[in-house]
Amino acid sequence: MSGILYGIGVGPGDPELITLKALRVIEAAPVIAYPAPDQGDSLARAIAEPHIPAGKTEIAVRTPMVPGNFPAHDVYDHYAEEIGAHLEAGRDVAVLCEGDPFLYGSFMYLFARLAGDFETRVVPGVSSLGACAAAAGVPLVSRNEVLTILPGPLPEDELEARIKASAAVAVMKVGRHLDKVRRVVERLGLSANAHYVEHASMADQRTLPLAELDKAKAPYFSMILIRADAGEAGE
Repeated sequence: MSGILYGIGVGPGDPELITLKALRVIEAAPVIAYPAPDQGDSLARAIAEPHIPAGKTEIAVRTPMVPGNFPAHDVYDHYAEEIGAHLEAGRDVAVLCEGDPFLYGSFMYLFARLAGDFETRVVPGVSSLGACAAAAGVPLVSRNEVLTILPGPLPEDELEARIKASAAVAVMKVGRHLDKVRRVVERLGLSANAHYVEHASMADQRTLPLAELDKAKAPYFSMILIRADAGEAGE
C-alpha cells in the first residue's frame, strides 16, 4: 500500500501558529520534505523545527530561486521522483510549506507531479495575509468589499490598474519590487492608506506606514496592504 503525500502549511513564521492537525502529521510522518534555497537553511523547516521529532528521513528540496527562471521544472521532477519512491514504499511524506500550501506555495509544483499517482492530503496553514493584517493592525476587508491579492513582480501598469480598481489590496512577494509598488501607490494618492509589513509573526517582524519606509528593497517575505478608504475599515 502506498504512503500518503501531505502538503503541510506551517504558517507565516511563528512556530505557535502551526495548526494542531499539521503538528499531528509532522509527528507521525516518517519522511519530512521542505523547500530550501540551493545554499543555506530552509525557512519552512526552521518554522517547524520545534515540532519535528528526531529520527525522521529529511529531504531538502533545494531549488535555485532565479528571477524569471522559476519554477525549475527539472529540479521538481527530480525531487518528485525521490519523494515518489518513499510513497511507493509505503512511507507517508509530509511536505512543509511556509504559510498555506495553495497560496503561492511551492508545494503546488510537487502536487502537480504526484497527486495523480498517490493519495494526497493538504493541511491548510495560517497564511501571511492574516499574519500581516494582524501585525499591522489593519483589517483586510469589511462588509461587501473585495480583496485583491497581487504579486509584486507584475508589470507596473498592471499593478496600477488593479490597485486603482480595488477597495482593498495585498501586494505579496514585494522584495526587489518595492520601489515600483511605492511609485504606483504614490501616483494613486494612496500612500496614507498603505502599510508595510516584513517577516510577519517572526522575531524580526517589522511594520510601519509605507510612506515612512526608508529603503529601496524589501525581503521576499514582505507585504504591502492598501485600502482605498482606510476610514471605513471595520465599520
